[in-house]
Amino acid sequence: MKKIALLTPAHPLRGGIAASSERLATELQNTGYEVVIYSFSLQYPGFLFPGKTQFTDDPAPGLVIFTKINSVNPLNWWQVGRELKKQKFDLLVSRFWLPFMGPCLGTVQRIAKQNGHTKTICIADNIIPHEARPGDRLFTQYFASSVDAFIAMSRSVLEDIKQFSGRPSLFVPHPIYDTYGKICGREEALAHLGLDSSFRYLLFFGFIRDYKGLDLLLHALADLRLRQMKTKLIIAGEYYGNREFYEKLIAELGIGGQLVIRSDYIPNEEVRYYFGAADLVVQPYKSATQSGISQMAYHFEKPMVVTDVGGLPEIVPHGKAGYVVPVDAQAIADAVFDFFQNNKMEVMARGVAEEKKRFSWSNLVEGIEELFEKISS
Repeated sequence: MKKIALLTPAHPLRGGIAASSERLATELQNTGYEVVIYSFSLQYPGFLFPGKTQFTDDPAPGLVIFTKINSVNPLNWWQVGRELKKQKFDLLVSRFWLPFMGPCLGTVQRIAKQNGHTKTICIADNIIPHEARPGDRLFTQYFASSVDAFIAMSRSVLEDIKQFSGRPSLFVPHPIYDTYGKICGREEALAHLGLDSSFRYLLFFGFIRDYKGLDLLLHALADLRLRQMKTKLIIAGEYYGNREFYEKLIAELGIGGQLVIRSDYIPNEEVRYYFGAADLVVQPYKSATQSGISQMAYHFEKPMVVTDVGGLPEIVPHGKAGYVVPVDAQAIADAVFDFFQNNKMEVMARGVAEEKKRFSWSNLVEGIEELFEKISS
């Protein structure tokens, strides 16, 4: 295996999948492979993207990125597939996170493989989506049948893959996000963000979507014990719909004074300050597979509260790197109270620093190599 093409969102598209795919491409290059990325000229139609923009102003990475795939144009799928077929890559590595992408990526891979040489491996962020839509199963099945092997980044996704394919599959934990700069000290971070250093801070980070459970965290923050602490919640991320619901809930609970809301997209160079300011990262998800936010918290060595859904409990050992709690506002409040009341910051930060060693990018490259050898023999 020498030549690899990644079929994935990438710069100037924004988001965790783009950032992690660029980081994977860099790791593959550092390992000695020739790597190019085939990204999307059109990733989502408007109805699938409720945010402000799909694009970032962050600097471009030093990678070869072809912006060519149109997710809704079958003629384009044929053209890109023909180009990949002609190039005779040893391996196509596709990211799959949404059934809507199934017809596009499945067609491109089918055509590319007609050269009798190219193999395909899927890195599956999700197989069964958080928010169901008509046609999901059909689209996913079409895509899965074009894949020679799968990597799942949580054991729950590994089980979901079995519903669609019996081909080789491997669990490799999502590596840490180490592309957002160095760890930032608390005082520097608070000064940069203009926050009062006499408070301790929780952090809810990332796009605000219903399944991420921000409403549970807001209810938890209304707990009398937390109201009496000098504790605030930083909400850092763009609303993906339902903004009015959250604003109404905040008013009803009377917790506006306990919040710091930065509801715009957070540029890459600013991420380190939000995690630097936080004492505890909270992920109150109602459903999940794995989460890139956990891997960002690991990079910045911040303890976490996660709910007992999907692959989150296997990423965050309860009592060592944070808390694993039921999907329940009271349980979230109890964990936050215990963390501050019993001064768990230092011991859990040490636990996070130890656990982060499990999540290396070299592990993911080795998983790709292992599967490629298996499907090529």
